[in-house]
Amino acid sequence: MSVVWTVMKKELLDLFRDRRTVMLGLFMGPLIFPAMILGIGALAEQRARTQLESTLELPVIGAERAPNLIAFLETQNIAVIDPPADPEAAIRAQEYEVILHIPEGFAQRWRDSRPALVEILYDSSRQDSRIPVGRVEGNLRGYSRQVATMRLMMRGVDPALGEAVVSGRRDLSTPEARRGMALAFLPYLLILSAFLGGAYLVIDVTAGERERQSLEPLLATPSSREAIMSGKIAAACAFGMLSLLLILLSFKLSFQFAGSGPFEGVDVSFLAMAKLLAILAPMVLIGTTLLTLISASVKSVKEAQSYMSVLMLLPIIPTVVLLISPVKNQLWMFAVPFLAQNQALLMVLRAETISALEWLVYAGAGLGLGLLLWLVAARLYHREKLAISG
Repeated sequence: MSVVWTVMKKELLDLFRDRRTVMLGLFMGPLIFPAMILGIGALAEQRARTQLESTLELPVIGAERAPNLIAFLETQNIAVIDPPADPEAAIRAQEYEVILHIPEGFAQRWRDSRPALVEILYDSSRQDSRIPVGRVEGNLRGYSRQVATMRLMMRGVDPALGEAVVSGRRDLSTPEARRGMALAFLPYLLILSAFLGGAYLVIDVTAGERERQSLEPLLATPSSREAIMSGKIAAACAFGMLSLLLILLSFKLSFQFAGSGPFEGVDVSFLAMAKLLAILAPMVLIGTTLLTLISASVKSVKEAQSYMSVLMLLPIIPTVVLLISPVKNQLWMFAVPFLAQNQALLMVLRAETISALEWLVYAGAGLGLGLLLWLVAARLYHREKLAISG
């Protein structure tokens, strides 16, 4: 352990002499991540509020065929305007989010008290069209119910007879769970920060020292190579945990002063932050040992860094899979790397309880994988050509 401690102090002292690298490694994440998340949330909220509260300019094709409908829409904060010459091209060019088309047969079907068709033209691939289309559809449904009720009453029929069953909704989700949905992308950022938090240091202390030919004298000492490697891993883990702690503290401060919006009321207590840190700690070990293994198997720093693009994709896999095919939490998930962290982080953000068995499976699987990677890296450290650059 004295060798591990000595190597760890040596690597950390060498790292902190490079103040620019330390500043970038420790403070870029805490500054950028909260600003990005809060900024995106504020922009999305402002955009939605603007689309919901502002007057909607709605081009209507054939407005003269349905004067009563047009008059109703104009009372609902909708300004009816003349349609463009080519409605389909205007929608594709994003000149308008939605256009209403009233066909020629509308008036006759209306007089015959039959359902009269209207068409809503929009592009579903455009996110901006979601709220305007919803406003138009909601107002059309309201107008349809109003007219249908008046027709039945004129014929002496109780409108309630047309509804045999009335359904109601009762949302059982908690405010914490709804806020957790708004933070569904946060686990990826936290997992990535933990997984690659010590990447620079762990690559430099193995592949970098090998390239600079400073690893050979260290391996030539009487100390065991496992202890030397463990000291380097411990230094990278310490730096990664410090970086992760600063990121969590920055999120805590940011959400405390977020004010109104989707992130208002997020649990940023020290207990919640401690849970997040405990969940991410095994990922720091896994990422550090995996990068040590890679660094010990390559010939240069550039070759080691070439793996970074692939490693950055690993944490996003469970996020994408769960977005496409959501699944219920099951015990086996807490033994799968990246998926376990994603599920556990979401449970904390949703203020749900993680059982003792789930904690046990999670910790056992995470530490077990870290130990396995450590054993493989230790075998690579025993190769004689490790100390030879090139």
